[in-house]
Amino acid sequence: MGYIDYEVADKIATITLNRPEAANAQNMQFLDELDAAFTRGASDEDVAVIVLRANGKHFSAGHDLNDRWPSPDEITLEWIYNAETRRYLEYTLRWRNIPKPTIAAVQGRCIAGGLLLCWPCDLILASDDALFSDPVVTMGIGGVEYHGHTWELGARKAKEILFTGRPLTAEEAEKTGMVTRVVPRAELDAETRALAAQIAEMPSFGLRQAKRAVNQTLDVQGFYAAVQSVFDVHQTGHGNALSVSGYPILVKLDEMKTKLK
Repeated sequence: MGYIDYEVADKIATITLNRPEAANAQNMQFLDELDAAFTRGASDEDVAVIVLRANGKHFSAGHDLNDRWPSPDEITLEWIYNAETRRYLEYTLRWRNIPKPTIAAVQGRCIAGGLLLCWPCDLILASDDALFSDPVVTMGIGGVEYHGHTWELGARKAKEILFTGRPLTAEEAEKTGMVTRVVPRAELDAETRALAAQIAEMPSFGLRQAKRAVNQTLDVQGFYAAVQSVFDVHQTGHGNALSVSGYPILVKLDEMKTKLK
């Protein structure tokens, strides 16, 4: 069973997260398929713009840590570090640097690992009911693996969202610059498609160079180095959780996902 749909029309590749029964929670197969779809779009000469969207009520409930993870009695920090380096850090950085414009269309909840799907995209359109959150501080970890928080939200808003775990509304996210545009839920796909079509008519080399200029400017300011270093800080949270009987992160994640069903 596949979790990711891919189609191309009018120079636009549309990647659809298609695990709505699990609120598009990301197991390992899900992320591997998503990486393959992004790679396919990046290498296809007939594709000018890549759109990432999701079927169902929610964009993504984040990581599905129960999928193919060892049991709490068997899990080790080395196993976690290796698994998360590949799928939660390397994939995300690769998607960020695709040499084509990418647009995420977000509806409903975008929780923790869900941010790792939309943040790498160049533009984010959000429905008016979208909520963005990173509640992993409640699990004893200082934020998800890809630290876009400070860059996307600014330092104080990032701290507020992390310290409290509360969701950020689409309107708030637009004010910080994280969200490009807020639209009614019923118009999200059409608005995203229209924006993608407009961008697809621009010269491809100009788009590539414009994206490179902005991303490199962020990297000169420290983005890439910060993401790498904060990833290692993130792992200390797992190390602390492993010192507690039963590895409580998995329990809290189950509780959170149950509330979305």
